[in-house]
Amino acid sequence: MAAWVERGRMNNRISRGERREPSFGYESGDSRDDGDMRLSPDDRPVRFQNAPARPEPSRQLRNAPKRSKRGGGGSGGGRRGRRRRTLLGGLFYWTMVLGLWCAIGLGGLIAYHASQLPPIDQLTVPKRPPNIAILAADGSLLANRGETGGRTVTIGEIPPYLPKAFVAIEDRRFYEHFGIDPIGITRALVTNLRGRGVAQGGSTLTQQLAKNLFLTQERTAARKIQEAILALWLERTYSKDQILELYLNRVYFGSGAYGVEAAAQRYFNKSARSVTIAEAAMLAGLVQAPSRLAPNRNPDAAEKRAQLVITAMADQGFISQAAAKSALTAPAEVPERVGAGSVNYAADYVMDVLDDFIGAVEGDVTVLTTLDTKLQGSAETILVDALSAQGAKLHATQGAVVSLAPDGAIRALIGGRDYTKSQFNRATAARRQPGSSFKPFVYLTAIEKGMTPDTIRDDSPVSIKGWEPENYSRTFRGPVTLQTAFAHSLNTVVARLIQEVTPREVVRTAQRLGISSPLQANPSLSLGTSEVTPLEMTAAYASFANGGQSVLPYVIREVRSTSGKVVYARKANNFGPVIQPQTLAMMNTMFHAVMTGGTGSKVNLPGWEVGGKSGTTQDYRDAWFVGFTGRLVTAVWVGNDDNSTMKRVTGAGLPAEICGQVQKASSGRASPARSVRCRGAVERLPLRQGVAERPASALALGQGRVAPRLRSPQRLPAQRDAGIAQPLRHGMQAQRLQRAGPVAGIRRGPPCSPSR
Repeated sequence: MAAWVERGRMNNRISRGERREPSFGYESGDSRDDGDMRLSPDDRPVRFQNAPARPEPSRQLRNAPKRSKRGGGGSGGGRRGRRRRTLLGGLFYWTMVLGLWCAIGLGGLIAYHASQLPPIDQLTVPKRPPNIAILAADGSLLANRGETGGRTVTIGEIPPYLPKAFVAIEDRRFYEHFGIDPIGITRALVTNLRGRGVAQGGSTLTQQLAKNLFLTQERTAARKIQEAILALWLERTYSKDQILELYLNRVYFGSGAYGVEAAAQRYFNKSARSVTIAEAAMLAGLVQAPSRLAPNRNPDAAEKRAQLVITAMADQGFISQAAAKSALTAPAEVPERVGAGSVNYAADYVMDVLDDFIGAVEGDVTVLTTLDTKLQGSAETILVDALSAQGAKLHATQGAVVSLAPDGAIRALIGGRDYTKSQFNRATAARRQPGSSFKPFVYLTAIEKGMTPDTIRDDSPVSIKGWEPENYSRTFRGPVTLQTAFAHSLNTVVARLIQEVTPREVVRTAQRLGISSPLQANPSLSLGTSEVTPLEMTAAYASFANGGQSVLPYVIREVRSTSGKVVYARKANNFGPVIQPQTLAMMNTMFHAVMTGGTGSKVNLPGWEVGGKSGTTQDYRDAWFVGFTGRLVTAVWVGNDDNSTMKRVTGAGLPAEICGQVQKASSGRASPARSVRCRGAVERLPLRQGVAERPASALALGQGRVAPRLRSPQRLPAQRDAGIAQPLRHGMQAQRLQRAGPVAGIRRGPPCSPSR
């Protein structure tokens, strides 16, 4: 019985978690003097006194839960769950650590590249290079000059669909992002991964502007980081519309055009203010790849891209579906450029002289010129057509045309056959020998020395210190008047004249009339051996057309800033006379004889008082013709840049034809200039032997300047010198000198009456 009681106690201890001590049959309260080795509670360490008793191992095994046949035991599943949770926690932990270090590294990288930029507080948008808009006399645009190719425009002056076209195709979330578009970057990344290539970019318009304003075009990570930094600065500094306006005026469109105004002028020959929806879409699509999508080079690709832009504009509600349909059915067309671009020669000349009037150009300016667009176009067409038709046969490859108003205003200037192939301006920069077209300066000097158109000189072989000039015909006429020698361009006569008046005096005369090129004072100067430019020759001849006044050619009439402020305005200048009226009347008589019976007779203008002179150099290297009326002076040069010979091209041939057509193109828009024959003018009367007739022309052509009344007849210098010992021979025109009749008299002309 006692054993069962003891066992019950032990079980109770076990159930209560008490420690079970070994027992040798003694009760807990019995004495242990008999050598009992059991530990009492007092003998245990303090930390174990209150500790719960460990269950008996056998009991523990007996009371352990049974393993589940499916789960393999509860304790094993728990260990695996804990292991899984530990793995996920570690992954999260190391991901956070790695992300933190990446953020630190990225921040350091950004800070480094930001340090390579100018300080943000000192950052400013670079000033746009100035544009020079060159206008014709009627206000139409001739050309733009400057680095940009067009002037600045504001958002308010262009159609609203033009900037929206750029937003639709380049940055649809432009008004929503802060300069960098994470959504757009993600979308572009996904699109590119799907297409396995770069099909879409993630840069915003602001980033593109930052690149255009501050950075290079290189594709590097450093540039992209700096681009993002600058885009954030732009967004903080400017409004969305200001950023868009800057973008539209700075983006590159190809062909040297920066900004929408330059691009619209370049591709559509119109201002950006006048472009249609289809044209705006084509311009917006162009910026992705200006070279590949240029509408003048690849119209099909440009049109396909424009269709994408129009569709995007409609999808985003920038234009109506009806407007989109209309734009798709009527695509933009690039007008074909007509002509050889000769207006660029004139524009280049404007740029050459502009600095002399306004100095350095700081901002956009508009230059109003004297150029006549219709005459410029006509002269270009006439020159190009003539060289195309006859140039190959005559071995003449180049030409130049200059037309001036009698006061020096340049009306047309063509410096070559095709500007796209050669930008060298032969009208203003090419010095060529003028040949016989230089002879008027010799004859003018002779007349100022006392000779007249009817002065006799001998057309016969001449030798001047070994120089023996010959006539073009290789024949001689004997004694002839200066007028006949001038009209038929006799070389021997002018060689004798320059010896009489001295070459130095001829140089002074030419310089007085506007020739600024160096001239060699020698006898051969009489045949135009010193080189001059077509512009110089035209200006010098203008004095014969304007009443003898000095002429300084000019092309700029006014310069204004974009605000309308007048920067420069040309004032009327009177440089004074360089030819006396009586001398001028005699010279114009001889010029007119060239057109009526001399080398220019084939290009005479019926009903017009016309003068002119041809010129041909040795071996046919240069051919000239300079003609004038009271309204226009035109010089034409034909030759080759390499100074090679042409096939018998004379000034009276191809150049005279070109000059005549240009003069007709001008005169077709005006009535003939009237000359007036007033009292004091002289008519031809029979002369007594040894008495010369006087010139009948009383006026400079079209100017109404009357020659002084001749008070008495005058003997010819040749007759005084030779005593009329030589007989009149070799084709002396009887109607020019008459030896019969009473004493020469002078009959006054009728009262002033206009004649055409």
